[in-house]
Amino acid sequence: MSKAWHQETAADLGRGIGEGRICPVELTEYFLARSAGQGLEGGAALADRIYARLMAPQARAEAEAARDRARNGTRRGLLDGVPVAWKDLFDTAGVATEAGSALLAGRVPAADAVVVERLTQAGLPPLGKTHMTELAFSGLGLNPITAHPPCVNDPEAAPGGSSSGSAAAVAFGAAPLAIGSDTGGSVRLPAAWNDLVGLKTSPGRIPAKGAVPLAARFDTIGPLAKSVEDAALAFALLDGSAAPDLTGASLRGKRLLVLETIALDDLEEPVARGFEAALLRLAAAGAEIRHAAIPPVAEAMAISGILYTAECYGTWETVIEAAPEKMYPPVLERFRAGAGHRACDYVAAWLRLDELREEWAQMVAGYDAVILPTNAILPPKVAPLLADAAAFARTNLATLRNTRIGNLSGGCGLTLPSGTASVGVSFMAPAGGEAALLRLGAAAEKALAG
Repeated sequence: MSKAWHQETAADLGRGIGEGRICPVELTEYFLARSAGQGLEGGAALADRIYARLMAPQARAEAEAARDRARNGTRRGLLDGVPVAWKDLFDTAGVATEAGSALLAGRVPAADAVVVERLTQAGLPPLGKTHMTELAFSGLGLNPITAHPPCVNDPEAAPGGSSSGSAAAVAFGAAPLAIGSDTGGSVRLPAAWNDLVGLKTSPGRIPAKGAVPLAARFDTIGPLAKSVEDAALAFALLDGSAAPDLTGASLRGKRLLVLETIALDDLEEPVARGFEAALLRLAAAGAEIRHAAIPPVAEAMAISGILYTAECYGTWETVIEAAPEKMYPPVLERFRAGAGHRACDYVAAWLRLDELREEWAQMVAGYDAVILPTNAILPPKVAPLLADAAAFARTNLATLRNTRIGNLSGGCGLTLPSGTASVGVSFMAPAGGEAALLRLGAAAEKALAG
């Protein structure tokens, strides 16, 4: 059995299965062992901070079926037999789905989420459910109620959230691929802080049936992966579409717009340096880079508070107020911030955001992507955040500032490692533009790795 499968991309593992070099059963056992702590630096203690619960029987059953298909030449695709980790808000039949919250402790769905069905049908064994921010309402990735995983670049730092365990599973080699959700940055931010690829899909593109909601009008589903190819393959399975063609992808002649409004304000120095270095690499690879302010962004950010908090609290008020003592107080406070908004103001804010999205679309129409630093700050230390609720709230807002721009714009987004540890570069495209964005990302990935 290979001792380095955790270092390979999901696509390379899939190719190994197709070539007969890798047995899906052995591969799944390898990752189940790592998911339990064997071979991980930090052992079971680290594994317990990544996975809320494993799904070993289900994973083994799917791996055996994938092995049989590999033997008789009926594989269902390149990722058939490659294991996947699931954020603990995707329903899994007969296995608890608790969304990182004591409010949902013991919640066992009767059926799989649509996306779980799709990836299982495609032959991906489910390794288990990963830890996450409580009810997905924080970008820091801290969860004193259940567990918070570490950041791969700093064991004392926050991992990013809310898909914290999904990012850690891939970054620490406890899964070759993971699926998360993104409402205000919850795929892209932990991907960036852990030097991964993260895809935020267009609102409504991937079916959310069977996913525990936070704010349905912003909720999206996407992969966290080691490579753009892996993200593209996973996206196709989640979407039920053909995988985007990444062959021959190039940046030559591509027009990229650096967003100056808000996105470049108050960047921590290593982030600013890393982003500037990334821009130089993209330009050297042939991209045409322009800078511009886009005023609608500032107004959208100004009204985003009511849009998020009113919907999140409206979704969860009854459950929360039945047992508020079960929640981490800073997260409870975030939810309760939505209680004071009038319904008419919430409706008016959405009407205005729809107008601002139209203005945004017109202003960026001539570009292949809008780019910005995924994160304005580096992963902060955990201890001071847990000791000071005000610091938690302040740092959480700073953490999600840039990624929230992508959700407010209404399109899709892709974060790539910049080449500087825990600094991501985000590429944003119009709704429905995932295939073109992933192709652009494949070219950018090569440039940024140089």
